[in-house]
Amino acid sequence: MKATLDWLSASGAEFSAGTGVTGQLHLKHYSATWSEWGEGPPLVLIPGLAGGYELLGPLARILSRDFRVISYQLRGEEDPFALRQRFGLSELVDDLQELLEALRLECPLLMGVSFGGLLALEYASRNPYRISQLVLQGVGARYERSLVQRVAGAVLSNYPLPTDNAFVNQFFNLLFGGRSRQNELFQFVTKQCWQTDQSVMAHRFHLVEKFNVQRRLPGIHAPTLILSGEKDILVSEKSLGALTNVLPKSEHVSLPDCGHLAFATHPHQVADEVRRFAS
Repeated sequence: MKATLDWLSASGAEFSAGTGVTGQLHLKHYSATWSEWGEGPPLVLIPGLAGGYELLGPLARILSRDFRVISYQLRGEEDPFALRQRFGLSELVDDLQELLEALRLECPLLMGVSFGGLLALEYASRNPYRISQLVLQGVGARYERSLVQRVAGAVLSNYPLPTDNAFVNQFFNLLFGGRSRQNELFQFVTKQCWQTDQSVMAHRFHLVEKFNVQRRLPGIHAPTLILSGEKDILVSEKSLGALTNVLPKSEHVSLPDCGHLAFATHPHQVADEVRRFAS
């Protein structure tokens, strides 16, 4: 069916991917809302730790000029009670595989940002011949506990926070790559991230802490584009190097003046690199 996705109550249309096709797929463990935009080669876009696929609106809108862009809500995004049933990265990858099979996507381009990049790497290592190309942004080969990550993990896990918490919003400045102006883009990012339940964010954060895909990297055969923000404080040079040096068919591009949320703050820059790589 056709649907207009008005993701924000105010000026959200500016950042939304616009009118597209949307629906629900009843997977084994949850009903996944999915949407697609545009026509062309299929590109599956996996969202990050918070904000759902709505946070990918600016990037999806640009990519839909050249691709059939498909994205979906991760388990727990729309129903925090899904956490009652224990699941880890492996089960989230199972969800992704179910979704691709249900949509009959045999060999799409798979792109993951941040937490979604972890899922994309895990999927590619388990299914090396089920994707045509792999694009990652904001991810390394393993988790490394920096001071910022320790603080974020402790706050999310141990302190009930009100919606639109000022302390955490300041943390978003770091994800932007430095102090940002409190403009409409900043409001869009913070508001959208707070749509994700805090318990779901904390659970995903703990899954990130256990992540280490280094040993399985040689099994990924798809050509891979690795995008990293020049000012990304969450992905260390060491972790990024472990990824770029081991993946057999990888290309690394550093995005100038970008932070961890490059996909939201600099969508044209990210989309240009994806188009160049895919062509």
